[in-house]
Amino acid sequence: MKLFLYISLFFILHSTAEIPKNYLKKIDKEVFTVFDIKAYEKVPVQIDPEILGQMSNDFDPDGFYQIQIDENHLGYFYFGKAPSKADEFDYVVIFDEALIIKKIKILAYREDYGGEISSKRWLRQFDGSDRTTSLKYGHDIIGISGATISAVSMCKEVNDLLKDLSKLPL
Repeated sequence: MKLFLYISLFFILHSTAEIPKNYLKKIDKEVFTVFDIKAYEKVPVQIDPEILGQMSNDFDPDGFYQIQIDENHLGYFYFGKAPSKADEFDYVVIFDEALIIKKIKILAYREDYGGEISSKRWLRQFDGSDRTTSLKYGHDIIGISGATISAVSMCKEVNDLLKDLSKLPL
């Protein structure tokens, strides 16, 4: 039994190693707020290799986690990176149990211009989107002057993520 616990603990700690520790704290804060909880367990989602082969190359299975409390499934979160003009930015998307977007948070934006995409007001446009949603920049998602590249990139990332998640048998 102890060996099983050690192996499980190693697997969980190893699987969250891809997300920097300071981001995990930010992600925890957002999950606590969205689900009105004080603690939860991050469980890596295991995706069948055949399904993973159908997903885009940008989808990082190591960034996709189930949110649980005492084996009760509350939702999911996905940690990803998206291109901006000369660099990339890091973000997290928090989903409910039906993979409907509850919240998006930009964790780090590294450009001098375009940081407006981190605005809670702008990011709320994505809330409620699900695996059947296809958002159009300039139509469903309003543009941001001075942040066009990053805003288009975020819209594309969300669309690609939702399309990839539509392949999961959840």
